[in-house]
Amino acid sequence: MAVKSTKKKSVFFCQECGYESTKWLGQCPGCKEWNTFVEEIVDKKKVSSSGKITKSAISDIKTLTLSEIKTGNEQRLKSGISELDRVLGGGIVKGSLVLVGGDPGIGKSTLLLQVCKNLSQQKEDVLYISGEESSQQIKLRADRMGKFEDTLKIYCETNLALVKEAIEKNKPNVVIIDSIQTMYSEEVTSAPGSVSQVREATGALMQIAKGMGISIFIVGHVTKEGVVAGPRVLEHMVDTVLYFEGDRHESYRVLRGVKNRFGSTNEIGVFEMKSTGLEEVLNPSEFMLSGKPKEASGSIVTCSVEGTRPILLEIQALVCHSFFNNPRRTATGLDYNRVNLLMAVLEKRVGMKLSDCDAYVNIAGGVRISEPAIDLGIIMAIISSQLDVPIYEKTVCFGEVGLSGEVRGVTMTEQRILEAKKLGFEICVMPSVSSKVADKIDGITIIPVSNVQDVIMFIQKHRK
Repeated sequence: MAVKSTKKKSVFFCQECGYESTKWLGQCPGCKEWNTFVEEIVDKKKVSSSGKITKSAISDIKTLTLSEIKTGNEQRLKSGISELDRVLGGGIVKGSLVLVGGDPGIGKSTLLLQVCKNLSQQKEDVLYISGEESSQQIKLRADRMGKFEDTLKIYCETNLALVKEAIEKNKPNVVIIDSIQTMYSEEVTSAPGSVSQVREATGALMQIAKGMGISIFIVGHVTKEGVVAGPRVLEHMVDTVLYFEGDRHESYRVLRGVKNRFGSTNEIGVFEMKSTGLEEVLNPSEFMLSGKPKEASGSIVTCSVEGTRPILLEIQALVCHSFFNNPRRTATGLDYNRVNLLMAVLEKRVGMKLSDCDAYVNIAGGVRISEPAIDLGIIMAIISSQLDVPIYEKTVCFGEVGLSGEVRGVTMTEQRILEAKKLGFEICVMPSVSSKVADKIDGITIIPVSNVQDVIMFIQKHRK
């Protein structure tokens, strides 16, 4: 008698958003990305045969009204790193699941090991679970950071079942999983790092975090090849998503919060990588402006707001005649299409001929900004470079520029002006519609502008 073979089927998953399909698709219907589908084998024998709900479970169903739900202040644990606590919204929330994503080698493990150090010194029980490094490797890295207390436990394992047992046995206050791509469940037939394995592991850790009230940090890698499922698959499952940005060959790093159920989003923390670990940069504006050139055209300081923090940035532009049929345009740290749009506004509204010019626009410091309030800074930098007119070095600007060439108001005007005043700036170019807010601020000259024509007049009037 022939033995009946176990039937298997293939399922295709999008590596970006986790969309599932029975066949391969060129473009994902969920996230609209191209060539992101990978094939995985689903073993039907692993699927539970019982999907019925018992009568006792149905009788236990209880719905609540809003008035019956009691709430209290969420318990937060200080990590000992003020920049991280700011991004988290005030500290680590008990029972939260936090995803820390970023490129390999950017400093995710270093940051979380420093958190473990601070928490251990506070006599908090911490469990560091590593699937990538041995205990000896972690020990060597920890020795460079300073003294750790014995409340920190190290466990090197990739089997999800053993990881769950270790957490339930030790009952720590905080757990670090480094990284989620190395964890695997024997109940899932696909390879470690696949979409199914990552989703299964995250779901299990989420149940532990909510059920036992343990704060869990999980590390997610992002690779250029897209072989390993990136943290975008997990964003809808976790409470907080933090991205560690920056060039691994540069010393500065930016920790950005893109999702936070317990605080505001778009907060950033700035760190500097040193031999002993990551060091906080408490005044990002000052470090962003360090090395700013004097009496150079195409350079202007603008003010952007990330979350609740105003940050001063230097925008640099270089505009020169192009020797090619198609002029070259480059934007670093800001939206490339936004730069092209603003150059079109200058050409249409003030008659500045830029169609045959190469343009290079850069935000100094390696930070990426998408806020529209830096439009005025981009405009002023391009005009300054094209006219070869330096702008007075103690000038700061902010404002959104519309397609008609008008300068529109932005939020948190007073906080931006106060940040500029604190760093010694004397002139602030800002939208006319927001200038009334600045009337009560002394010690800085306010220059209201309504359109890009006013901006050109200001540059020519205050030329060095």
